[in-house]
Amino acid sequence: MGNEASITPNLDDILNEGVSFENAYCQNPVCVPSRNSFLTGFYPHTTGHRTMHYLQEENKTSILKEMKNNGYEVIWIGRNDFIPGDRSKADYCDMYFDGIHDYDTKDSTKSSFVNMGNEKKKSTTNKKPKDDNYYSFYIGKLKDGKEYSNFDWKCIESALNYLDNKKSDKPFLLYCTLTFPHPPYACEDPWYSSIDRSLLPQRRPNINTLKNRASMLYGIESKQGLRTWSEERFTELRATYLAMVSRFDYQFGMICDKLKEKNLYDDTNIIVFSDHGDYTGDYNITEKVQNCFEDPISNIPLIIKPSKQYDVVPRKTKALAELLNLPATIADIASIKLSYTQFGKSLMHVVAGDDTHKEAVFCEGGRIHGETQCMEGGHSPDSPYWPRLSTQSQEGPEHTKAVMCRIGNIKYTLRLYETDELYDLDNDPYELTNEIDNPKYQNIIPLFKEKILEYYMSTTDVVPMKEDIR
Repeated sequence: MGNEASITPNLDDILNEGVSFENAYCQNPVCVPSRNSFLTGFYPHTTGHRTMHYLQEENKTSILKEMKNNGYEVIWIGRNDFIPGDRSKADYCDMYFDGIHDYDTKDSTKSSFVNMGNEKKKSTTNKKPKDDNYYSFYIGKLKDGKEYSNFDWKCIESALNYLDNKKSDKPFLLYCTLTFPHPPYACEDPWYSSIDRSLLPQRRPNINTLKNRASMLYGIESKQGLRTWSEERFTELRATYLAMVSRFDYQFGMICDKLKEKNLYDDTNIIVFSDHGDYTGDYNITEKVQNCFEDPISNIPLIIKPSKQYDVVPRKTKALAELLNLPATIADIASIKLSYTQFGKSLMHVVAGDDTHKEAVFCEGGRIHGETQCMEGGHSPDSPYWPRLSTQSQEGPEHTKAVMCRIGNIKYTLRLYETDELYDLDNDPYELTNEIDNPKYQNIIPLFKEKILEYYMSTTDVVPMKEDIR
């Protein structure tokens, strides 16, 4: 996407046959709410998915279930963040490989439906919290990838083994979901040393130098303790993140090469995307947050390479898109009708050359006062996530409801308990100046509020598909 420091030859190469969506947005900037949105076609508010601890309810459907029920062999590999860990995945897929156990090439069902449960997160460092690196998530160069990225390598191995040992004549949906790039920021060679630090783009300045921003950001910045960091240290952290991106690109290339080896590539539709972004030092903040929507955490990569039977105009498109569009897009590709009401719209017309998709896109998060179940509390200062989680547990305006609406190159955020935000991305691509009080923009604010009202009116709920007996 134009970052000169980023090394992604396989993702770049696939654009000769596919489309990259420059303006694609997740519907919530953290894992669980995002996945519960893009796997179903529901917005987070439709089902109340506003926390990492509330996953999909039983007997609800998703694109995984829909494809399985329509004759596809569905293989789910890697991270969950969608259904409770103690629930069987048999309704969602034919095979599940957890990224922990080895793929059994003799009988893949032996590795199927292994429940990951609730793993305890390791601390990213053995240093004491008083050290200014403790809450940064920065580790840097690894001797090898066994400790931190072994999960992803096992996921890739499982995908390759599935393709090598595929026995069924059914068409397949392979959902391979990796962990990295993600905090902690750590990577091994050759990727770690491959990034030219001098080519990194400008970093967004400390949030404390900016006015009228979300109190959540000020709270996290004050606790992460990165004010003593030099620009050189931030450069190393950001370069390590790009090294993880480069490693992901290499792993993606392995999948593409295997598809070609098995003569499956031309007949396979490939979709590459991320569930959310990462601040990675922008605004002096690392990781992400649930109710803020700056482009580093909400504007996510999305690439679609269709199979040879579909029309495609390879390019980068500026069409506004949402991850929520994925179930409708996959259903369109597979020529199936989804069995439930959802809110996505297929992106295949954009793949074919149309550069207009939606007038507006949305990202949302936060809670109302008193919703202690959303706080994700119980984490002491020993947790590297403490700066964000302790701020979420405050009953000020920090962790409260907000919704972002982007129309054209204007981003407007409506906040329930604090100052709204408006950014003109043409004049301010780094989102540094909140123009909410600028007279120049006052005439368009009512248009955004009307669009948000329409958004909630049309997507607040769905009527259950099954009638109950009275």
